[in-house]
Amino acid sequence: MERRTFLRTAVIGTSAAAFGGTLWRGAAFADPAQPATGPYGALQAANSNGILLPSGFTSRIIARSGQTVPGTSYTWHSAPDGGATFTDGGGWIYVSNAEVSASSGGGASAVRFDSSGTVTSAYRILSGTNTNCAGGRTPWNTWLSCEEVTRGSVYETDPWGVNAAVQRPAMGRFKHEAAAADPDHGYVYLTEDETDGRFYRFRPTTWGSLSSGTLQVLVAGTGTSGPVTWTTVPDPDGSPTQTRYQVSGAKVFNGGEGCFYAAGTCWFTTKGDNRVWAYDANASSLSLVYDDSLVTGGSAPLTGVDNVTRAASGDLYVAEDGGNMEICLITPDDTVAPFLRISGQSGSEITGPAFSPDGRRLYFSSQRGTSGSSSGGITYEVTGPFRS
Repeated sequence: MERRTFLRTAVIGTSAAAFGGTLWRGAAFADPAQPATGPYGALQAANSNGILLPSGFTSRIIARSGQTVPGTSYTWHSAPDGGATFTDGGGWIYVSNAEVSASSGGGASAVRFDSSGTVTSAYRILSGTNTNCAGGRTPWNTWLSCEEVTRGSVYETDPWGVNAAVQRPAMGRFKHEAAAADPDHGYVYLTEDETDGRFYRFRPTTWGSLSSGTLQVLVAGTGTSGPVTWTTVPDPDGSPTQTRYQVSGAKVFNGGEGCFYAAGTCWFTTKGDNRVWAYDANASSLSLVYDDSLVTGGSAPLTGVDNVTRAASGDLYVAEDGGNMEICLITPDDTVAPFLRISGQSGSEITGPAFSPDGRRLYFSSQRGTSGSSSGGITYEVTGPFRS
């Protein structure tokens, strides 16, 4: 198993930024997180769904690729990937991308739940797009579905399926992975899944509308931490010169993956070097907060960083692409441990982790399930005593 390290990020600025009410302390980044029993205790034996969970947590299957979503007449898409939840009256909606070609059903779907968690409907919210990997939700309750193809686009979609999806070319044409909206500073951050990818931010001309704006790329020195600057990308269309090659000195990131904004910080992952990064938007400073080469002894459980989300407690939940098929939890007090593991699915990856609006349920998918095929995806829900 690969070893991992979580290093605390510095909180810089006029005031310390709270992460779910807990301060992420330490300006020297000297204390790596060590493997420890997580806040919920050890994983129990696999349940009937093949998931190992801490005591007190339960799971259910919400949908299977190629099969009708129980309680509806809608057939769930193949290769479920990035996801997010939205409040819907007393209930909520979970949206999920389909990481397949347009001809195979690429786009995104949604499942609607009532206040008790019962599925009431499922439906398509985006069609005709290619390899929609991750994305991100906006503060104005739309889902940004990102195409992970050369000169791919961001599509702004309606989780309710009422309004037609809209392509947002001003956000750049490149191999998109994830997006994270920052309402505090007026940006949307974007990762790029290339071995020599970049990290971008988009400033809309008018916050709340993504029809026009300015795309910028992060520029930094050769180190992994410190102040950064941003430079405008001359041609967001990426043709004939791809966006990542247009600005000299733009920092290279090896395979950008998940991206999540909270409390002044944008957290993002890079799969090529198994790192988790933190961009402090208040100080315009970058920190390397997790790196397998910096562990100081023992083995951490996290292998293969990918999608990332955050609980109300401030805990980070990082999904594995491969590895032990785990979602690992990194706590504010510097511990890292598996929160769950899916057994018998070594040919798959965990995707789309997102909490229900009340924080009591966690949704995610096994993209290829037990079959190892995009048609074998399974979308799950875990319920339990998540700390707040």
